[in-house]
Amino acid sequence: MIVRIWRTAIEPNREAEYREFEQQQSLPMFRQQTGFLGVLFLRSNTSAAALTLWESEEDVERLARSPTYLATVERLERTRLLRGDQTVEAFEVAGAHIEAPLVT
Repeated sequence: MIVRIWRTAIEPNREAEYREFEQQQSLPMFRQQTGFLGVLFLRSNTSAAALTLWESEEDVERLARSPTYLATVERLERTRLLRGDQTVEAFEVAGAHIEAPLVT
């Protein structure tokens, strides 16, 4: 499994618009991609990230060339919600331990 982390900064006071874009544009686009396993949309003040899970490195490489991904990126850039540069990192999952929260 591969974890891909895309990071950016978003315009202050536009977090709701960005969240709407994630749910209405990004999530459906990711679901169309081969090898997509899941996504976590992350936030800290005016920073945002999308942590996506993929079956293979080839799937991550395919995403970068995907017409639906490229069109989504173009739509996001046109919104002017983003500030500064974006970064992308990919990691192979070497091990994992996830504990679900207790439900009382």
